[in-house]
Amino acid sequence: MARLHEYQGKQLLRELGFKLPDGEAAFSAAEAGEVARRLGGSVVIKAQVWTTGRAGIGGIRFADSPEEAEAVAQEIFDLEIGDFPVQAVLVERKIDIEREFYIGVIIDDANACPAVIFSSRGGTGIEDIAAKYPGSIARGPIDMKTGLRGFEARDLIRKTGIRGRLQMQLAQAMVGLSRLVQKHEARAAEINPLVLTPEGKLLAADCRVTIDDYAVFRHPELGIDVAREFGHPPTPRERAAYQVEKNDYRGTFYFIEMASGFGPGQGYVGFHGAGGGGSMMSMDAVVAAGFKLANFTDTSGNPSPNKVYRAARIILSIPNLDGYFGSGSGVASQEQFHSAYGLAKAFWEVDLDVPAVIRLGGNSEDRAVKILEEACRDLPGTVEGYKKDDRPDFCAERFKQLVEEAKGKPRKNLFQKRPFAPPAHALVIKIADGTVTIDLDQCDEKTNAVIAEMCPGIIEIQDGNPALAITEEEAASGRFTGWIACEVECRMRANPAVYVDLPVPGIEE
Repeated sequence: MARLHEYQGKQLLRELGFKLPDGEAAFSAAEAGEVARRLGGSVVIKAQVWTTGRAGIGGIRFADSPEEAEAVAQEIFDLEIGDFPVQAVLVERKIDIEREFYIGVIIDDANACPAVIFSSRGGTGIEDIAAKYPGSIARGPIDMKTGLRGFEARDLIRKTGIRGRLQMQLAQAMVGLSRLVQKHEARAAEINPLVLTPEGKLLAADCRVTIDDYAVFRHPELGIDVAREFGHPPTPRERAAYQVEKNDYRGTFYFIEMASGFGPGQGYVGFHGAGGGGSMMSMDAVVAAGFKLANFTDTSGNPSPNKVYRAARIILSIPNLDGYFGSGSGVASQEQFHSAYGLAKAFWEVDLDVPAVIRLGGNSEDRAVKILEEACRDLPGTVEGYKKDDRPDFCAERFKQLVEEAKGKPRKNLFQKRPFAPPAHALVIKIADGTVTIDLDQCDEKTNAVIAEMCPGIIEIQDGNPALAITEEEAASGRFTGWIACEVECRMRANPAVYVDLPVPGIEE
């Protein structure tokens, strides 16, 4: 689910007629002070982060003057919540609260419909409230055809003992929140607390809204550019990874950054899984071996070498990794040699100088391990391949040995690719997501044979040189995904005549 910050969710509530505390989002401490000056009086300053319990970690503070607001905001901006810095705060006028309520609309997957939940007791820990005060909670389904109707909302609220004008006000808020969910295809929307002021006004003091990932493309007005459920605003690498997944339908690619700002030798490693359950099992093995994960990555569902290559490049762009560990399911249906080609190209391009242990369990695992180890044998960093019968904990222990052996050796930033000088005599082929260059001066008989073998029906040998056997339009269509395999096989078995340039926007820069 794609999350919205509190200030973004409140804008949606405002558009539907909800009353809100006066306030604005601020993206610097100085801006927070200016907002406080415009509001006048005491203000509350809230970190805009995707986590609960902000008050307990110093993410919600009060201030009685613009100067104090600026100082408090700076302290909040200096926080790292979930290992990532705060990027925005919401500054609102402090309000008097007489009573708190909770309203939530969620998708009930079991009953295949939205459900509305109301509590006459608001505040944090709605689950605890339900357990301690079951009579304060009411819940009901929402008909997808009619939406939540006023009398249905009033009936739910009546079950908690609320009557009269307040019941009408709360019902109106409940119907409004259900409309927000329907209008923006949200998976969940909560107002907690919905507060009653001493003057009898209902204000949405806080809210949480998450949008269905698969509906994001229909709602450009929300400004969501990464449809993923993260605990922090998307990092440049997460944005780059999302674009790779968005633009390449073959297989799946999920990337999340789990740490930032660490130095070399602190035990952080790049993690690359394949298959959900196997990835989690392998991740546990790496952590049990004493490592910390800089990221979690999963490429599964038979991804193309291009996709695996880009995933590896994004992982390797994380500074100060002590190693690279890859392992997924031991019974994966995907052809493992596709992943081996993608990894081999990525490791070679950055001249990998940290250890890498890759468990390529599944179809064609023998071929996959042979490709990986032969293609990477001359790299500064040790690269070892393992198969499905090699347990994740065994691979993690071997990885630990290699990392220990590599301690103290010179290191470089792994996002820098080897320089590529375009050859004077070359066949240049535009493909869907990059460019293939074939150096004709290196195309001897042996190299031509490898190219023809790896690109059947795509490349033919004419007068001793490779030539396209299809039209340029067909080459650019992306239907052929064997270019990386051709490049790696030429480097292993003949001359390095083929180079595939696959940009990774957001990382190359």
